[in-house]
Amino acid sequence: MRLSLDKPMKITILGAGGTGGYAIPHLYRILYALERPVKIIIADGDTVEEKNLFRQNFIDTDLGRNKAQVLAERYAAAFGMEALYIPEYIEDEAKLEALVKPDRYQVDPYNYYKRAEELSILIGCVDNNRSRRLCHQVFKKAGNLIYIDSGNGEYTGQVVCGVRRGGRTYYRSIGDTYPDVLMDTDRFPTELSCAEAAVSAPQSIAANIMAAAAVVSFIYNILILGCIDVSSVTFSTKTVKIKPVITKKRKRKAA
Repeated sequence: MRLSLDKPMKITILGAGGTGGYAIPHLYRILYALERPVKIIIADGDTVEEKNLFRQNFIDTDLGRNKAQVLAERYAAAFGMEALYIPEYIEDEAKLEALVKPDRYQVDPYNYYKRAEELSILIGCVDNNRSRRLCHQVFKKAGNLIYIDSGNGEYTGQVVCGVRRGGRTYYRSIGDTYPDVLMDTDRFPTELSCAEAAVSAPQSIAANIMAAAAVVSFIYNILILGCIDVSSVTFSTKTVKIKPVITKKRKRKAA
């Protein structure tokens, strides 16, 4: 699939922890190199704790601060960009729809009414399927949206890139690729007790970094190369391999 290489763009990232924390610095670097208007918005309601220092991209001086704020301020400043962040979990469908809705920009400086939509990309670096269901619902309703979701355990994981253009789904999102995430009965982070929130699925720094590398690769291909040739990958830190998921193309009936 070919994509525009000159449209203004917006990236919304949900989750600044294990995977998001390693993907975000590289996303800022890629955006900095682009010769078009760009903005990146990071959303996460979590604060940096001592346990995060062993696996996530934080240091001692970040303790007690909001994760989204830390990363937005640190890397936006490093590349001379505006720091945009939301220090809370996005758990409302209307709020997420408003965040990812493409803004319209003026195409002709002499014609105010000649306008086009920016390219909007949603990146899910969340650790719960309830948030994935929310992203999937917003994706299915969107006219134009690219939704990249990453998920991993201790050694393995997957990254799926869904694409909607003109109200049609060209590449399936995580919910259609792995329907089990839509059946999971887990809850949003704010619905968990302190004890429940302290217990999380085992992950490793290697798996987080490999998931981040896959996310960054998708973004690089979209923004720099202007194409998406693979929409889903799986990976394993044990075999040190990222593998594309090959799906059979549907045959289209002649009109």
